[in-house]
Amino acid sequence: MQLDKNELESVVRRLKRAQGQIGGIIKMIEEGRECQDIVTQLAAVSKALDRAGFAVIATGLRECVINGDDGEQELNIAQMEKMFLSLA
Repeated sequence: MQLDKNELESVVRRLKRAQGQIGGIIKMIEEGRECQDIVTQLAAVSKALDRAGFAVIATGLRECVINGDDGEQELNIAQMEKMFLSLA
């Protein structure tokens, strides 16, 4: 299933922020920062990535419901459910 690139703009922005956070974490490690600070940033990046994944799946499910035909819709929903569970 191909998703509309325009509908995923917010996901791309979220991933770019996460990319910057990861760079910051690497720098923190290289500078010898405190473990607690590093772990806090890792948790924030992890949550951002989870939210990005859930947003992609939500977009896909919406696309299935709105634009899928009945036979294709069941298959696509099953695929989206499998992807959703892989993020859990």
